[in-house]
Amino acid sequence: MKVYAFKIPKKPRENITVQNDKGPAFYDKLHQHEEIQISQILEGTGKLIAGDSVHSFQRGDLFVIGSGIPHFFKSAASSKNSQMVSLFFRKDSFGSNFFDIEEMKELQGFFSNAKTGFKTISTNRKIVESMKGLISLGHFSRFMVLIQLLKDLSDSPKTKLSGFVQQKQVSNDQGERLRAVFDYVMKNFDQKIELKTVAKLVHMTPNAFCRFFKERTNKTFFRFLIEVRVEHVCQLLINHKDMPIVEAANTSGFNSISNFNRMFREIKGTNPTEYLQHLY
Repeated sequence: MKVYAFKIPKKPRENITVQNDKGPAFYDKLHQHEEIQISQILEGTGKLIAGDSVHSFQRGDLFVIGSGIPHFFKSAASSKNSQMVSLFFRKDSFGSNFFDIEEMKELQGFFSNAKTGFKTISTNRKIVESMKGLISLGHFSRFMVLIQLLKDLSDSPKTKLSGFVQQKQVSNDQGERLRAVFDYVMKNFDQKIELKTVAKLVHMTPNAFCRFFKERTNKTFFRFLIEVRVEHVCQLLINHKDMPIVEAANTSGFNSISNFNRMFREIKGTNPTEYLQHLY
């Protein structure tokens, strides 16, 4: 399969595609497709790279990934079983103006937010059951569930996935380079990472690599690396309630606690202690 211009497998004349991914790990090749993707995590943990951002995922999380957003789900090595139900459709699947009619105006918020993708903030049992039930439904029932699902997601509290709207397809060569960088970071973020090492990995000079990464992700490489480390700290604090914050920071690649506190607040909008208090 190609890294980019990924084609969702579907039957002829099928406008809504439902996919049940189940196994040791999710498909982990960086890719993009024209369909809007709604994915419910049923089992597994790991990281989602979407556009210019990295997010942790776990059981119960729901993500909406907009058309053309480069993304991949990287299952954690400790995650033995992974399952995700995904629904794919295009805004024009039912006609170019279907969602513009008066009766569909309440759904415009969904499509507006889908451009950069989003994650629902809290688990909605109704939405979870709707997603799980899609697997066994026929075409008409899936359509009816989709319309209600779009309304529920429009009204749900959410957080944005990506910081910018992807304007064009990224070439296969560019996608392979980005995937190589993402894979390297995911495996080594807890270690010291030097720019020259990453640049050499994709056969570029450090300056050329910095320009390449910034142009395609809308952020610097080191900003991306810090976000990966902060997300890992958050997961450690969630999964290991007794772990000291300093230990979580050191385990995630931060060598300076003052720098960690500053970057955590910049990315999460709060300090680690307040973040923990909000969780528990």
